Amino acid sequence: MTGQNETGLTVLIAGASGSIGTEVTRQAKAQGHEVLKLVRRPTTKPDEFTWSPSAGIIDYNLLDRADAVINLSGASLTKLPWTSAYKHEILESRVTATRTLVDAMQHAEHPPATFLSGSAVGIYGDRPLDILTEDSPRGEGFLADVVAEWEDEAKAAPDATRVVLLRTGIVIAPGGAMKPLLALTKAFLGSRLGTGTQIWPWISLHDEAAAIVHLLTSDVSGPVNLTGPVAATSDRITARTAADLGRPYKLAVPEFAIRTLLGDAGQEMLLSSQKVTPQRLIDDGFDFRFDTVEDALDDLIK
Repeated sequence: MTGQNETGLTVLIAGASGSIGTEVTRQAKAQGHEVLKLVRRPTTKPDEFTWSPSAGIIDYNLLDRADAVINLSGASLTKLPWTSAYKHEILESRVTATRTLVDAMQHAEHPPATFLSGSAVGIYGDRPLDILTEDSPRGEGFLADVVAEWEDEAKAAPDATRVVLLRTGIVIAPGGAMKPLLALTKAFLGSRLGTGTQIWPWISLHDEAAAIVHLLTSDVSGPVNLTGPVAATSDRITARTAADLGRPYKLAVPEFAIRTLLGDAGQEMLLSSQKVTPQRLIDDGFDFRFDTVEDALDDLIK
């Protein structure tokens, strides 16, 4: 290992300040790994290093120092509406960050042994009739196109680097996709979305981070679905959220209203159905703390 410390790996994280990155940092340090953080502002701590992914600026020496790189960078999908300009930002923020990291690895004398690169279950598209594993073909839609291009950038890492594509679902956490749902429900606007029968691929924040830390020292490569082991409909998620918050759950938003108000974002984030199975995590012996979305929501809210 190029930068291994006495008790673990030296891990370079892009996107460490987000809810997932913060929890990954906590769990990685708890397991004895040293964490270095890439930030887009002036540094304030010794473990921080400034970079500018949009300009392709990064200190190549960091990639010689790191045993592993975790890439969690990308513009939020929950910022609405998805205008043409913001769709461009969603794509470019992911592609340029990944390209900058991969280019730095290519220039490193001793590139990192492992690259865990952010990805999303959006690559599968709307597939209500399929059970989706990592071997399933890509689907159609804006997010499928974004994820395919995002993953292609990660695959350009050096041959000596093990690449894992972190295909993440809805993370049950205070931020991210749950933030607007929690806010609306607290405001007595908890609602069934469409029929409520569409399957939302979910994972608890703890298990999302634990899976990423697990994959640092695994032999698995290629796409890995980061989703909970038991599928859940959107109605189960929205209803349990309301119950845990002690709010009513009597409203319903029809599909046509979601499509009219939110366009592609509504269709792909709220109405798509994806029964995604974390087959490679299961086969690799990963132990989920939360098997059902109800347990994950209870832990988050209560």
